[in-house]
Amino acid sequence: MTGTGIRLQAPAPGWAIDADVVVVGSGVAGLTAALRCTATGLRTVVVTKARLDDGSTRWAQGGIAAALGEGDTPGQHMDDTLVAGAGLCDEDAVRALVTEGPDAVRRLIATGARFDTDDTGTIELTREGGHHRRRIAHAGGDATGAEISRALVDAVRDRAVRTIENALVLDLLTDADGRTAGVTLHVMGEGQHDGVGAVHAPAVVLATGGMGQVFSATTNPAVSTGDGVALALRAGAEVSDVEFVQFHPTVLFLGRDAEGQQPLVSEAVRGEGAHLVDADGVRFMVGQHELAELAPRDIVAKGIMRRMREQGVDHMYLDARHFGAAMWESRFPTILAACRTHGYDPVTEPIPVAPAAHYASGGVRTDLRGRTTVPGLYACGEVACTGVHGANRLASNSLLEGLVFAERIADDIAAHRGRAGAPVPHPAPRALPLLAPSSRSRIQHVMTAGAGVLRSAASLAAAAEALDAIHAEAAGDTGSGEHKAGVPGVESWETTNLLCVARVLVAAARRREETRGCHWREDHPDRDDAAWRRHLVVRLEPDRSLDVRATATHDFPPTDADAGAGAAGQAPDATRAPGAAEARTAPATPSTTEAPADASAPAAVKPTEAAEAPAATEATAAAKATAATEAPAAAKAPEAAAEAAAAEATPAPTTPADAPREP
Repeated sequence: MTGTGIRLQAPAPGWAIDADVVVVGSGVAGLTAALRCTATGLRTVVVTKARLDDGSTRWAQGGIAAALGEGDTPGQHMDDTLVAGAGLCDEDAVRALVTEGPDAVRRLIATGARFDTDDTGTIELTREGGHHRRRIAHAGGDATGAEISRALVDAVRDRAVRTIENALVLDLLTDADGRTAGVTLHVMGEGQHDGVGAVHAPAVVLATGGMGQVFSATTNPAVSTGDGVALALRAGAEVSDVEFVQFHPTVLFLGRDAEGQQPLVSEAVRGEGAHLVDADGVRFMVGQHELAELAPRDIVAKGIMRRMREQGVDHMYLDARHFGAAMWESRFPTILAACRTHGYDPVTEPIPVAPAAHYASGGVRTDLRGRTTVPGLYACGEVACTGVHGANRLASNSLLEGLVFAERIADDIAAHRGRAGAPVPHPAPRALPLLAPSSRSRIQHVMTAGAGVLRSAASLAAAAEALDAIHAEAAGDTGSGEHKAGVPGVESWETTNLLCVARVLVAAARRREETRGCHWREDHPDRDDAAWRRHLVVRLEPDRSLDVRATATHDFPPTDADAGAGAAGQAPDATRAPGAAEARTAPATPSTTEAPADASAPAAVKPTEAAEAPAATEATAAAKATAATEAPAAAKAPEAAAEAAAAEATPAPTTPADAPREP
């Protein structure tokens, strides 16, 4: 895999430090990786965009899912995860998550995290959407992320891990062989380092979080501008499943024009018995799914949107008045305070709610050790696509994924520690035209209108055209002499990253002509396993066009690291179940390179055309997976076994910064 030669326009680094590994991000994934790398003796540097505790993790309300309760098993957790993922989860990745998860949580507790317990000291577990058992551990009632962040930040400081705060990472450095050699970054404000510099290291771990700020209303903090995905694309890495953006069903509705980070009303509120109702008090989710309000998030979000459209309104209600004041104050104090801050009292009235952008189920494509398609570059947490989430993430699996795969990454780096080659400048590097910060809100409005909860060919085409116009204005290619380029700086770099991930998201969403998981196409309302039970993989080309291709089956193709020692001089991944390696090496369908003038143009080749060879086994698996999101998890175990066998054979108010987020 070679880089694109495309870089953000920025001054040359004026300072540099050396390390064995640089971790970019300070959420649960980043800090877990940093602590484990440090414990093995690796010189570790953590780079974070704001303060150590300012990432998405601290906004997580609901908790962390793991089979910790009596009678619960990793197998049951796996069943629920596969059902939520709507046929696109990688079973080996899910198996790693659920089997290693309980011990990873115990190690988190040993690090200092304090979860809520009963009088006997047993961890209290709640239930959330898509889970058939109570398996969500929580802290501070509804402040789980804040507690996990506190524990990990304290541990990082206690162990004197080197950190660089208030630093935006710009681009990946590579050596003469194309291997990772570190990153460039810009440090804001005063400190030991200021301005643009570099951290030289043979291993880089991206743990930069999500891209929620690409939409007008989101539960994500302001720092979630897709920086990691954009960096990886410029470095030549592949991304996958980016069309699957999860819109959380119950975000506090602050008005049609509300923008920025919105207050979340945790799924755990429904887990404790709250009901979704319309203005007449009718529970509209009853009868739509066996779990009603506790169906997987994509199903609940669609149920809310359908009811809103039927009634011509812009929100529904969450009714938990029957909890009483005492329960609200003890179990959900953060949500209670947020609601009251905005003029609603859930003790005495239903809470107005509507879906908002919440979580990127896709991201930078990795193998089971977190290795990307660029040698030495790793990714974990929301920035990564490990295959765990498929088309829709199961509630509270995100924190667990961060823990489990961060540990796997650290172990792989420690086992294959190397020395970084000297970074070499790319021949004739091509600097991206920087966008003016004022383009940020334009991108957000375009994406919300065209690529939000409801999508269609027309809406996505309009979004692609508008995004191309924004890009053309920055590049001065409008033909009118109009030029709206930005100057190097944090806001311009962030806005440029947002445009990059927006164009990739729209390109993938246009290509996937079906409704699956959290991708809802109004013009293709049905799930189509025969044509679309497969992944879309996107790569940025040196001419800035997008290479969009579909995999031949629902299994991921291998990363270079998967295929053998070629990419990173490492041994092939031996952690998969028997047959999985063969399944992952299935050839992908022909790719479609989309013109740089319109990087979101519709693909010319349908993925079914080259996927007919394995039709017998794939069709069998696809038929068995039909309507998987509607079936009880208990009924999915035989289906999962059958599929494994088949694979083996083949201007508005901005919400205050205390708005919480759910894992």
